Amino acid sequence: MSEARITLDPRVAVGPIHRNLFGGFVEHLGRHVYDGIYEPGHPEADAEGFRRDVIELVRELGVATIRYPGGNFVSGFRWEDSVGPRAERPRRLDLAWHSTETNEVGLHEFAGWLEKVGSEMMLALNLGTRGTLEALDLLEYTNIAGGTELSDRRAAHGRSEPFNVRMWCLGNEMDGPWQLGHRSADDYGKIASQTAKAMRQVDPDLQLVVCGSSSAHMPTFGEWERVVLHHAYDDVDYISCHAYYEPTDGDVDSFLASAVDMDGFIETVVNTADHVAAVRGSSKRINISFDEWNVWYQSRFANVDKIEGTDNWPIAPRLLEDVYSVMDAVVFGNLMISLLKHADRVTSASLAQLVNVIAPIMTEPGGPAWRQTTFFPFSLTSRLARGTALQLVVEAPTYSTARYGEVPLVDAVATHDAEAGESAVFLVNRSQTEELEVTVDVSRLGDVAVREVHAIFDEDPHAANTLENTERVAPKGNDTAAVAGGALTITLPPVSWTAVGLS
Repeated sequence: MSEARITLDPRVAVGPIHRNLFGGFVEHLGRHVYDGIYEPGHPEADAEGFRRDVIELVRELGVATIRYPGGNFVSGFRWEDSVGPRAERPRRLDLAWHSTETNEVGLHEFAGWLEKVGSEMMLALNLGTRGTLEALDLLEYTNIAGGTELSDRRAAHGRSEPFNVRMWCLGNEMDGPWQLGHRSADDYGKIASQTAKAMRQVDPDLQLVVCGSSSAHMPTFGEWERVVLHHAYDDVDYISCHAYYEPTDGDVDSFLASAVDMDGFIETVVNTADHVAAVRGSSKRINISFDEWNVWYQSRFANVDKIEGTDNWPIAPRLLEDVYSVMDAVVFGNLMISLLKHADRVTSASLAQLVNVIAPIMTEPGGPAWRQTTFFPFSLTSRLARGTALQLVVEAPTYSTARYGEVPLVDAVATHDAEAGESAVFLVNRSQTEELEVTVDVSRLGDVAVREVHAIFDEDPHAANTLENTERVAPKGNDTAAVAGGALTITLPPVSWTAVGLS
């Protein structure tokens, strides 16, 4: 059995853990909204048509903020369509996903759903096919208390109090040629700066996110960030990152090391932002909103799901409904470790997405809702990761990958809540065949004991939860975890994600 050693010191901090790191994402895409969170005829539907079983699962997931309404969808979206009497709302073609949007669920309904699940709204603005004036109109509608045309219109639509949205995305993936209104970095940087300046004239305390690259593998990556921030650095608080991972050409070893790519992505964007600050002589620090991340089998969408045809615009089609395995959950959990390892600069993140669409929660029309394998690393990390993220020293054997070269078999991060007297260690074993014995020096935490252990692993790493067997995969314990003589020891199964709570 291979061995790994980890040193933990609560004095060696990465930074405080912001609750917005545990954010989600709801887009008008496929069955996410319709037949997902909203199904009026379902036995679990509440008076507003929202599924109570889904609400409970979202609450269990522990999502702090939810980005809305897109995604690619937002670049063709007219926000005015989503407010007012439902019977008067227009149906529109959604060019992003080749579907029909009914607007039955709009801004007011979604805000009501957020109150049920206990999350805050993060709004994305359409800077693809619209611009600064429409952004200001939406800001007035959502955040001004009253006395203006649009704030009074909101009150007339049944909401006297403002929505008070604090965090705003200035468009979506504007570097992507697939995006409606795709622009060069120079052109986008100018409109993002202009829109941000205008919004701050209404409220200088808004949190604004400028579009970074939609992938670290875009041909414009790095230069896009530099040019956009050259224009908008003084006007925004965040730059976004988006990343999705899947095994390609059967390369499981590289897939299990996907977090290496996320680490590099984050560090390159941080370095680029800090370079722009240095050039400008600015002491301001731009943080990262990693507001789209997940395991996503994009090749399946390209080859199977894509909808085409000028007369084929279905309502809520089954799109991007990936079924996640144990291996996917291990990679997913490792991505969460990566986010925590950069908690000093990644202070907001949004799992894309929440229900049915590349989601931790699945539903069947008229039937059950269930947890996918990826549900568990998110819900457990959201609950256990409190206080401060700690920088660990990890000594572990390595293995060879085609994409990333030599990679440690173990990845890990720890968190420490001094006030509560609680800590947590999150670990991944990337080996497909070997158990790993890990020893963590926890002596600097004082006298601690194992409070709880949760692990995702299985003899079949391709096992998944499905409609036919909704509880095939669930977190397991690990009886090997113990603390003695200032050391936590634990044996990690192959292809596993583990969370250990210490008190």
